[in-house]
Amino acid sequence: MKQTPMPEHAPVTFRSALLLAAAFAGFAAAPALAADAVATVDTTEVAVVNNADLIIELGAGVSTQPAYEGSSDYIVSGYPIVGLQYLNIPGIGAIGSPDESYGGFKIAPSFRFIDKRNAADYPELFGTRALDETYQLGLRAGYEFPLYETFNAEIYGEARYAFGEAEGFVGGAGIDFISRPNEQWTLKLGPRTTFASAEYMSTYFSVTPIESLASFGRLGAYDAGSGFKTVGAAASARYEFRPNWFVNANAAYERMIGDAKDSPIVKVGSEDQFFAGIGLSHRFTLDLF
Repeated sequence: MKQTPMPEHAPVTFRSALLLAAAFAGFAAAPALAADAVATVDTTEVAVVNNADLIIELGAGVSTQPAYEGSSDYIVSGYPIVGLQYLNIPGIGAIGSPDESYGGFKIAPSFRFIDKRNAADYPELFGTRALDETYQLGLRAGYEFPLYETFNAEIYGEARYAFGEAEGFVGGAGIDFISRPNEQWTLKLGPRTTFASAEYMSTYFSVTPIESLASFGRLGAYDAGSGFKTVGAAASARYEFRPNWFVNANAAYERMIGDAKDSPIVKVGSEDQFFAGIGLSHRFTLDLF
């Protein structure tokens, strides 16, 4: 999840991050009280009537996350919501389905923004050089298939190219178990893993001999290589509180592994990384052709 430059934020304590995540969860559940009074629409029927060629969901939210990769401090920042449900190109074919519960092959943009890292803000990194922002752009592809009535599963993978301070390739893969108990709710839960190329890993997890000396030996010299970076699990809930308007809540836990786990940067921070967010989005149905 982070994608466009955002202002730097002061780190908050892990306890504060958990309290914020709990507040997000409470806010996400609040619209359920009015569920019986909300009118719903059949998106399949709307798409057919309007000859929809594109169904896309756009929005924004706020999240709490580690201040930097491997940090034990947390920050709050904004993030965009972009979801491609259906795209039909005459003469070429279609991606996704007008009926969201149908499943099938799905493709969507994947992006992330990594904020600056400066030892002046994090005393545990004293001696390390300052890092500028990194941008990651790529694609996410998955295939959703039914398991039992309102219970589906999706196998997905994503790949992004990083540029800015860090360069190289990053990506992830996982499985989401999906429940749609009614037309308003979509619930997801499943395991996931992330990986990165040597160039990217070196930027955020290596410690040069000069940096080690500058830290007075507190951070040992270290050369991080490519490979798997984290394993963990993610959960999300989406509630349609008005036709085509959604509240989105998500949470995730990741644990550093491999060369990332062994990095001195992580050893003075934390192997355990937590994420939580909440946002608002709107689904647009467009006739393009």
